[in-house]
Amino acid sequence: MKTNSNIYQVVYAAVMVLVVGTVLAFIYMALKPQQDENIANDKRKQILAAVGINATDADVKQQFEQFIVGERLVDTEGNVTDSAAGCAFDVEMKSNVKLPDGERKLPVYVCKLADGSAKYILPVYGAGLWGPIWGYVSVNSDGSTIFGTNFSHESETPGLGARIEEESFRATFQNKQLYKDGEYKGVEVVKKGQKPTTDGADYVDAISGATITSRGVSDMLQNCLGYYQGFFKRLSHGDQSHAD
Repeated sequence: MKTNSNIYQVVYAAVMVLVVGTVLAFIYMALKPQQDENIANDKRKQILAAVGINATDADVKQQFEQFIVGERLVDTEGNVTDSAAGCAFDVEMKSNVKLPDGERKLPVYVCKLADGSAKYILPVYGAGLWGPIWGYVSVNSDGSTIFGTNFSHESETPGLGARIEEESFRATFQNKQLYKDGEYKGVEVVKKGQKPTTDGADYVDAISGATITSRGVSDMLQNCLGYYQGFFKRLSHGDQSHAD
């Protein structure tokens, strides 16, 4: 076959595409397990950060296994529907929050800190200015008080909306009350000088210059944590089925 013929060039191009495609597919398959593990470890870091544990790449799995002593899926009444290993970790929140109320899964991570105290870590997911935002909120065993938070984002503006990741913002949620006088109020994020939309609710100041992202965090908390009211009530009544 003549090397300068059209047929040769078409066959040559097809062979090269096949070879390159095969090589890329092989590389992808070879690297995918490590990529998946990196993604899982990043998620473990975010979960632990909600209780103030700053794990490193080297020790994140060990830290997670040490402090996360159980996982649960609960329903809106607070009943445990699953407690198998990984049942909470495997829930993909991006799609989960779009499900109808009756089909939505409510993951809970049971944490025991070094001092023996129990914390319950709940995932939240919402929308910021430019894309998705998400995070984890830990509550004390009273089912009412926020112990810690951790927030992340996909593409918020550096120096503005991206500041939801900063400790200075996250720390403002500590010790805020989800319940007031026995009634669920949640916690809102409001512009400085304003009051929350829910009468009597605890609130934190919005990030200056990041009104939409701050509102996104507020809506995320209201939309996600509200589903756990049955779970919170069971904790407040000393229900031990969630303990470990």
